Amino acid sequence: MAYWLFKTEPDVFSIDDLKNAQEQSTFWEGVRNYQARNFLRDDVKLGDQIFIYHSSCKVPAIVGIAEVTKEAHPDPHQFDPSSDYFDEKSKPDSPKWFGVTVQFREKLRPISLKQIKADPRIIDLPLKKAGRLSIMPVTEEEFLFLKHYHNSEQ
Repeated sequence: MAYWLFKTEPDVFSIDDLKNAQEQSTFWEGVRNYQARNFLRDDVKLGDQIFIYHSSCKVPAIVGIAEVTKEAHPDPHQFDPSSDYFDEKSKPDSPKWFGVTVQFREKLRPISLKQIKADPRIIDLPLKKAGRLSIMPVTEEEFLFLKHYHNSEQ
């Protein structure tokens, strides 16, 4: 099992949207960065655990946990001209963009980016260094630390 952080803008799709979705599940569409796409296509696997991170908001933070319930498959929005995620260069016989299906597991007390950056025990989390990537790996140690330690504080 691997661990990941998936970013989402809460005014577009929040942890509550995932929790309230049919079967508490959704296809994670719209990734249009090649490095993030490669993670989704090649590395994210069934059963992997995911931090859901709210970005582009007043207090960017890890807000919940989801699990991968279906591995990478082509993002159908890339073929739909009416979609914001349409890519005219992508073809059904050679898709460029992929997504995974994730299911809600747990809502967390928010762990803010400020808290993450201030904690010296969090060393390898790419969010501290390369915060712009929408899909990024998390070490098992940091996943467990953030999940348990920060949610037992206060």
